[in-house]
Amino acid sequence: MDRALDDLREVIALRKEDAMVEAVAAHGELTITVAAGDLVDFVDHLRADGACRFTTLIDVTAVDWPDREKRFEVVYHFLSMHLNQRIRVKVSVREGELVPSIVSIFPAANWYEREVYDMYGILFSGHPDLRRILTDYGFRGHPLRKDFPTTGYVELRYDEEQKRVVYEPVTLTQEYRKFDFMSPWEGAEYILPGDEKKDGA
Repeated sequence: MDRALDDLREVIALRKEDAMVEAVAAHGELTITVAAGDLVDFVDHLRADGACRFTTLIDVTAVDWPDREKRFEVVYHFLSMHLNQRIRVKVSVREGELVPSIVSIFPAANWYEREVYDMYGILFSGHPDLRRILTDYGFRGHPLRKDFPTTGYVELRYDEEQKRVVYEPVTLTQEYRKFDFMSPWEGAEYILPGDEKKDGA
C-alpha cells in the first residue's frame, strides 16, 4: 500500500512539484500541502489528469491551530475510483486570508465551503453564495474555532408571552448549587479514607 502511495506522489510531483509544499505518505494515506494560490490549478490537475482521476470530492473541512502564524488548515479529501485511492490536500492560511473556491471544478464543494465558513470563519474567494449554512441568521462567532466559548454567546428559548423564539445572552446561574470539593459523595454520612474535611469546613 505504501509503495502505491509513493508511486502516486511521484506521478503528481512529475507535473506539479512546484505547487507542492509538502507531501507525506503515512498510515495508508497521501497528504499533500499546497499554497493557497496554487489550489485551484492543483485540484483541477488531480481531477483531469489521466494518471490520477480524483473525480470525487469526499469532504472539505478545516482545523484551527490558534498558536500558529497560519492559524487554519483547510483540508480536502478526494477519491479516485479509477485508482481505488484517496488523497488529502491541505492549504494553510492566516486568519482573514482568502482561500480560492473550487466550486468551478467540483460543484459539490458549494455547501462544504459554506460549512467551513460558518464553523471557522474562513473566506472563500469566488464562491457563488458564501453565507452561513448551519447556524442561524445573526449568529455571532464561529463555533469550531478553539477560542469560541463552549456556552456560546446567546441562548434561545420559546417565550410563551411573545409566542415566538427569543434570543438572550447566556446566563449560567450557579448560586443555587452547593459545591463540596472535599467529597465526591455529597450528603454521605460517612467519610471515606483520605477524604477528611479540613478543620472548620
